[in-house]
Amino acid sequence: MSEKKEPGVWQGFKAFLMRGNVVDLAVAVVIGAAFTNIVNSVVKGLINPLVGAIGTKNLDSYSSCLKSPCVVAKDGTVTSGIPIMWGSVLGATLSFVITAAVVYFLMVLPMAKYLARQANRKAAREGTKEVVEVSELEVLKEIRDALVAQRGAGHNE
Repeated sequence: MSEKKEPGVWQGFKAFLMRGNVVDLAVAVVIGAAFTNIVNSVVKGLINPLVGAIGTKNLDSYSSCLKSPCVVAKDGTVTSGIPIMWGSVLGATLSFVITAAVVYFLMVLPMAKYLARQANRKAAREGTKEVVEVSELEVLKEIRDALVAQRGAGHNE
């Protein structure tokens, strides 16, 4: 009587690594890391100076005091009071929105348009193929009908 051997941890690990979605995820992480540099460069080099021309570049200094008096040392530690640092939250939110806009308008939108064009081309090619197949089917039906008519005419004579 032979015992069925359970797959070992090593075999399971190899099977996990060889699945397609793991490789796709690894590629996505590497591309995402490289793309982060591009997005950060666009935000820091183009968007932030434009926003800075309208207002301030650093929103971190804006705050309100929940419990007075608020005293913050130069190193950023709070010595008294409860400051609400809403400027840093606003700055992070603006940075996120700007980054999302850059990603959407420079990558997602053009890629969606490209993929839509590819799908339209493929649909047009398949539509042409269908027309050819339908016309071939019609021709074959006509040939069949002509042969049936010939046989019918040959039996009547």
